[in-house]
Amino acid sequence: QVQLVESGGGLVQAGGSQRLSCVVSGSIFRINTMAWYCQAPGKQRDLVAMITPYGSTTYADSVKGRFTISRDNTENTVYLQMNSLRPEDTAVYYCNFWPTKSDDWGQGTQVTVSS
Repeated sequence: QVQLVESGGGLVQAGGSQRLSCVVSGSIFRINTMAWYCQAPGKQRDLVAMITPYGSTTYADSVKGRFTISRDNTENTVYLQMNSLRPEDTAVYYCNFWPTKSDDWGQGTQVTVSS
């Protein structure tokens, strides 16, 4: 069973930066597209960004130019660099495959942006 362990969240002021990390167990990491998702209170979980095994990236319109997704296939880790954070970015952030392979998710990491 694949495990997804997110970290790096916290409280940050608007305009600040945060870097999230996600370690994924198993060798299938290297051959799969990975993504970051976010879920704000009372809202559905949304796709934030994705990255293919070869490094091609796609972003939600709301984060283009502010967030950068990257991956290290030697460390089975995917990152999300978040700059120019806004209060509306406040959410729990999760990493997972894209598309997801099951209903299994990690615990996520909370990012709270204060105004």
